[in-house]
Amino acid sequence: MEEELKCPVCGSLFREPIILPCSHNVCLPCARTIAVQTPESEQHLPPLLHRAAGGGGGGGDHADKLSLHSETDSGYGSYTPSLKSPNGVRVLPLVPAPPGAAAAAPRGAGPASSSLTCPQCHRSASLDQRGLRGFQRNRLLEAIVQRYQQGRAAAAAKCQLCDRSPPEPAAVLCEQCEVLYCGPCQLRCHPARGPFAKHRLAPPPAPPGAPGGGGKGAGGGRRLPTCAEHDLENYSMYCVSCRSPVCYRCLEEGQHGKHDVKALGAMWKQHKVVWDQINHCTLKLRQSTGLMEYCLEVIKENDPSGFLQISDALIKRVQVSQEQWVKGALEPKVSAEFDLTLDSEPLLQSIHQLDFIQMKFPVTVPPVPLLQLEKCCTRNNSVTLAWRMPPLSHNPVEGYILELDDGDGGQFREVYVGKETLCTIDGLHFNSTYNARVKAFNSSGVGPYSKTVILQTSDVAWFTFDPSSAHRDIVLSNDNQTATCNSYDDRVVLGTAAFSKGIHYWELHVDRYDNHPDPAFGIARINVVKDMMLGKDDKAWAMTEGGVSKGATVGVLLDLNKHNLTFYINGQQQGPPAFENIEGVFMPALSLNRNVQVTLHTGLEVPQCVKQPKLPNN
Repeated sequence: MEEELKCPVCGSLFREPIILPCSHNVCLPCARTIAVQTPESEQHLPPLLHRAAGGGGGGGDHADKLSLHSETDSGYGSYTPSLKSPNGVRVLPLVPAPPGAAAAAPRGAGPASSSLTCPQCHRSASLDQRGLRGFQRNRLLEAIVQRYQQGRAAAAAKCQLCDRSPPEPAAVLCEQCEVLYCGPCQLRCHPARGPFAKHRLAPPPAPPGAPGGGGKGAGGGRRLPTCAEHDLENYSMYCVSCRSPVCYRCLEEGQHGKHDVKALGAMWKQHKVVWDQINHCTLKLRQSTGLMEYCLEVIKENDPSGFLQISDALIKRVQVSQEQWVKGALEPKVSAEFDLTLDSEPLLQSIHQLDFIQMKFPVTVPPVPLLQLEKCCTRNNSVTLAWRMPPLSHNPVEGYILELDDGDGGQFREVYVGKETLCTIDGLHFNSTYNARVKAFNSSGVGPYSKTVILQTSDVAWFTFDPSSAHRDIVLSNDNQTATCNSYDDRVVLGTAAFSKGIHYWELHVDRYDNHPDPAFGIARINVVKDMMLGKDDKAWAMTEGGVSKGATVGVLLDLNKHNLTFYINGQQQGPPAFENIEGVFMPALSLNRNVQVTLHTGLEVPQCVKQPKLPNN
C-alpha cells in the first residue's frame, strides 16, 4: 500500500494532500512548486515566422554545449538534458519573487497568471483568486498516511544495546533509564537486582490508535471534516454539478445556491458499488492465495509417487482458478448507469469520404517553439524546462537554443544547444527570478524566440543527509533526515545541497547523547575525509560539543556574502563568527559515533539578527 500513499512529485508520503480536478492527489508544498507563472503580455504570442538576416548558419555550426560556465563564477552549473519528465523527482516549494524582481521581468510584461498541471495525467488547471486554497483537502488520505506512519514507527522499535546488526526487536522499555532492551540484553545489562531492582519495565510504546496505545481507540469518535470555505460548519450536502461536498452556508451564500444538490449520505451509498468490487476482488485473492500456499507445500514434500497422483488435478485447479480470476475478479461490477455505448459509424463514414492531396512546402526557418509549462519546474537552485514544436509544422528542425538570464535582470546567455526538448539547469542562485526562452534552427537559419517563462528558485535550501557519499558505518532513517552510526569511532556524513553564494541556515536536533560522545557540526568540501572527526583536516570547519546534550538544537549559519560561519545552540548565538574568510563550495556536514543520534531540519528562515536590511523605497 505504500506506493498509493506517496506523492507523485516528491516521492515521499503525502503531506497536506489536495485533490486536483482530475481526481489525482498531490502534496500542498509540491503544488506550490509545479504552479507556473507567465507574463500576461506573452500568453497569446502569435507564432509568426521570420527569416534570419543573412540567411546563413547551417545546423553543423551548432554543437551540444552542456557545461558553459562554472558554478562559482556565474551561478551556472551543469546543464543535463533528460528524456524523462521532471515530475518524478523531489521538488521544493516555490517562493514569491524578492523585492525588485519586477524590474528584472521583460519590458512590457503584464500581470502573471498561474496554472497547475497534474504530474500523473498532465491535465492543466488554472488557479482562481484563491490560489491553491481553491482545491479540496484530501482528509481521508491524510488520515491513512498518519495511521501508516504510526504503525511503521511502532514496528521500528529495536533494542538499543544489541551488538548485532540489525538489532533485535525491543521487548521492554525501562522507564527510568529510557532505554529499549531485547530479552537477552535485558538479562545481561539490566538484571532485576541491585540498583535496578526498583526500575519499572514496561512494554515498548505502541502507536496511537493501536491496542494498548494512546490516541483515539474504538470508542473515540472521529472528528467530522469541516467546510473549506466555512471553518465552523460540517459538510452536509453534495453538489452534483461541482462534484464536491458543501455545507448549508454554501447553499445560502455561495455559488452552489442554484446547483443540483443531494444528501451527502445518499450520494455516499449510491457510489458504494466500488466497495462491492473490492470485496469481490478480496475474496478471489484470498482463494487464489490459499491455493498458491497449498501448491508450495505440495512441492516441498519429498514423495514422487504421491506428487504424481495429484499433479494433474492440481494443475487443472490452478488453470481454473486463473480463468475465474480473469473473468470474475477483473470484470467491473458497476450498475447500468455507468454503461456507455460509442456510435462510431458517422465518424468512420466521414473518414472514408476524405480526399487527400500531396503538398510541398518551401523550407524556411522553424516556427516558434511552444514551452510546455506543465513540465517546467524548480528544485532548490535548479530549473527544468521543456518545449515542443507546434502541430502541423512542415519545416524541419535540426536543433534548439535555450537562453537564460543571470537572475538579476541581465542579458540572456546560451545555456544549451542541441536536439533535446527537455533540459535541467543546475547551480543557479537561491532566491532569484530567472527568465528563459528557446528558439529552433535549421539549414535555413534561426527561428524566432518562444514566449518567456519566469522561474523562481527557492529562497531556502531543502535537503537531507546524502546516503551515497556517507561513510559505510553511517545509519540513516526517517527519509534520510535522521543519522546515527554503527561504530564507536567518529564517521562523517554530508548533506545533499552545495552552497557557493548567499546566506543559509539549518538546525540539527540531538535525539540521543550517551556516554559523553564528541559530535561535530559544521560544513565541509566534497572530498573531506570521512573516517575521522569533522574538522581534523583542512577540508572541514566544525564546532564540537560546547554545551551540547540530549534534546539540544544546534544551528549552523553559513553567510557566504560575508564569508563566515556562526553557530547557535537552542536559538542562542555562540559568540562571534567561529570561522571567517571562507571561500568556495561547501556542503552541510556532521560527524558522530554510535552514542549519538541527530535529526536534520532544513528549509528554515535565517535568524532575524543577520537578515540583510531592506533599502528604503525612493
